[in-house]
Amino acid sequence: METGFLPNAGLQTLLDALHQAGYRCVGPRVRDGAIVYDTLRDISELPQGIVDVQAPGEYRLEKSANPRHFSWANGPQALKPFLFAAREPLWRSGRDARGELRFVELAPPGESLAFVGARACDLAALRLQDRHFLEGAFPDSGYAARRKSIFLVAVHCTHPADTCFCASTGDGPRATQEFDIALSELDDGYLVQHGSDKGRALAAKLPLVPATDKQRMSADGDIQDAARRQTRRLPSRNLRAALFANLGHPRWDNIAERCLSCGNCTSVCPTCYCHSVADETALDGRESLHLRLWDSCFTQKHSYIHGMTLRPDTRTRYRQWLTHKLGSWHDQFGRSGCVGCGRCIAWCPVGIDITQEAGEICGGAAHD
Repeated sequence: METGFLPNAGLQTLLDALHQAGYRCVGPRVRDGAIVYDTLRDISELPQGIVDVQAPGEYRLEKSANPRHFSWANGPQALKPFLFAAREPLWRSGRDARGELRFVELAPPGESLAFVGARACDLAALRLQDRHFLEGAFPDSGYAARRKSIFLVAVHCTHPADTCFCASTGDGPRATQEFDIALSELDDGYLVQHGSDKGRALAAKLPLVPATDKQRMSADGDIQDAARRQTRRLPSRNLRAALFANLGHPRWDNIAERCLSCGNCTSVCPTCYCHSVADETALDGRESLHLRLWDSCFTQKHSYIHGMTLRPDTRTRYRQWLTHKLGSWHDQFGRSGCVGCGRCIAWCPVGIDITQEAGEICGGAAHD
């Protein structure tokens, strides 16, 4: 529900209110030539006047005369690294003074985080991560502890990259779920909506003024234009039948000739959740740490079972990734695992385009 209009001069009060509420603010900042999520203390740290240029295998930032802070699509991160940790200790084992083996569960550190600038595609991905880590038979305690302590400030997307296709997956560019507060950015400030009781309480602390019809029309027009400007699309929101009917398609071999099996696509994907476990033993051998680590279906060990590797080559690994992401996720979660963020296209070293490959393999299945 719309709360009001926040002039640019009042944007710092949003961060201040979050800090006073006990949150560490995490927002978009420019680092190492990319827009990444990092600790945010002051609005001067936001990427004002920065636009991103993305294409298959290409990502760069450029300065512009645009006065806005959020005139870009996305960077290599989503919310995933902060909730599904890339490296997470699960327990420590060692011997006590009597020489008996003991296991100690390691609770995740508690911290309240406020994410500023979350996009619609990343909020849709967060919902899918929730489905996997929280709503199954065995909820993940580490993920749950981090998830319950976050505050989400969404920003409706108005500047899609060439690689974006969230409109075709139904996940953007307007944020419609999960947020506590959502912002529509205009040149002179922000339309503010609240999506939760927490959001309503925080919005009451901001120097809001009534929004005008002109501001509402301008904000809606920007979001609608962002959807129209997207040129990429998946051929359908449900490609399960088409993909599994084409497991022998020659395009899989064509992809395998280009794919490096590097796993970049799974690292930047906001919904991929594959992981492995490992043990780190202390040098004196007295204790060990059991870890959960991000993994990828593009690695050899991911499909290794005793004596054999089920997916021994790049062809079968890429096929597993695509058919799971766009196909069998429907069996698990009732929808595709792709939210149209386009990160896998931009951050693929050889520029493989998931929308093009899906279209080639599925023969242009009708969009639904």
